Amino acid sequence: MRFGVHPSDARITMQHCDVLIIGGGLAGLSSALQLAERFHVTLLAKRELEISSSQWAQGGIAAVLGDGDTFEAHVQDTMVAGGQLNDMAATRYVIEHGPAAIQWLRDQGVPFDTEAGGLHLTREGGHSQRRIAHVADATGAAIQRTLLARARAHANITLAENHVAVDLITDRHMDITSSPRCWGAYALNTLTGHVETFAAAHTVLATGGAGKVYRYTTNPDTASGDGLAMAWRAGCRVANMEFIQFHPTCLYHPKAKSFLISEAVRGEGGVLRLPDGTRFMPAHDARAELAPRDVVARAIDFEMKKHGLDCVYLDITDKGEAFIRHHFPTIYQRCLDLGIDMAREPIPVVPAVHFTCGGVLTDLSGRTDLPGLYAVGEVAYTGLHGANRLASNSLLECVVFGTATARAVREAEQPPVLVPRPWDESRVVDADELVVVSHNWDELRRLMWNYVGIVRTDKRLERAAHRIELLRAEVQEFYANFRVNRDLLELRNLLQVAELIVRSARLRHESRGLHYSLDWPQTAAPAAPTILVP
Repeated sequence: MRFGVHPSDARITMQHCDVLIIGGGLAGLSSALQLAERFHVTLLAKRELEISSSQWAQGGIAAVLGDGDTFEAHVQDTMVAGGQLNDMAATRYVIEHGPAAIQWLRDQGVPFDTEAGGLHLTREGGHSQRRIAHVADATGAAIQRTLLARARAHANITLAENHVAVDLITDRHMDITSSPRCWGAYALNTLTGHVETFAAAHTVLATGGAGKVYRYTTNPDTASGDGLAMAWRAGCRVANMEFIQFHPTCLYHPKAKSFLISEAVRGEGGVLRLPDGTRFMPAHDARAELAPRDVVARAIDFEMKKHGLDCVYLDITDKGEAFIRHHFPTIYQRCLDLGIDMAREPIPVVPAVHFTCGGVLTDLSGRTDLPGLYAVGEVAYTGLHGANRLASNSLLECVVFGTATARAVREAEQPPVLVPRPWDESRVVDADELVVVSHNWDELRRLMWNYVGIVRTDKRLERAAHRIELLRAEVQEFYANFRVNRDLLELRNLLQVAELIVRSARLRHESRGLHYSLDWPQTAAPAAPTILVP
């Protein structure tokens, strides 16, 4: 066991707060700002708070804001993209609270682009209307910058950067009898190298997704599935883990690490071409480049394998330099820095993992199976996304459920915070070598890409399951005997998430949305989520 009392170690610290939030993206910050009106909030971030998937979001945030648009149209677009696997109650809840979420962000000072006195709305793949509010092509960065400034200035919010959550604190970490509940978390302070204890009456997981389980991803290095793995170990159900969204257009360049070419480039007229200039999307789907992401990603994957290509090309040159500079300044400059002038030549792109549609099962107030524990954003499964996320619904989900979770915490019974046992490092030593971590990390990401990727088979999934189990055994032995570090913790969590993805994929005997199996090419009825119980 890795917990207990070791009073001789004076370096161990214990901190108390009303609410502990793990994760500093939009889900975490929106929850924190609304909870801080009443509670003292401590927010943990794995690295600097500027590093999150929210920070990297380019396209925008979807809501019914324009003339002629309706909640019903947004619901139907979401359901079509999600392969009709979406939970209708959750979908309607999020979409009907969309305008209020945008207004809350504007009240915080987010400088959305405007036109003729109103919000400028763009359109993205899968949407039947222009309903994407944005800040040029760097919406996530603008939102993150605005909310982070407000959080840093708030007297009731303590921001703890460079803290990697290790595990949730539950009743089994208590010296007194307690009913099953979450009482905070243990977290590694990567600056000191020691694990600290954060005791809290309420804990919110806002840790994002698990893109780093795959070799190619648009996600930052922090996206290692920590919240998913911790919640599973604590006894929470997870759902729909087989639905991993591959964004069709990640910049293909040896010096461009995980740089996303926004959906909005296709929304504004960009077309996909083979190296010889042939446009191929109309042959795959009547919606062409505006088809949902899973359709476009599979089409690109098909064409790359058919022709033996390293990439395909996204061409928006016919719009002209002035249009491109105005609408996509960040993308334009990044490409230019790499020697690609997107106003005069197509952009080389490949599919890459972008979003985890499944997650920790919650209700419409963010509550998980474990009392005192909530989950918000990409880490959570609310039922909104179904078998595939519609573009720009993710930032919306963060704000809507951040608000709902804050309300649920305010209305919940406020128990006295019990004192958990501090983390015990007395029976572990420093690792003599870390090659097992780096080697297993690389092997995991390669096998997930090759065996559990855009197109799957039963045999590939079987091979992946077998190898993941061997890797988990190796890493668990390492974890039990040596002091933890960030790479070890992330690898431990990624292996757990990989096991959940493969287990879920093997249970789904059909092809739907993001899960496409050559052995089960038909769509089965009725549509039902995959729910795993610890």
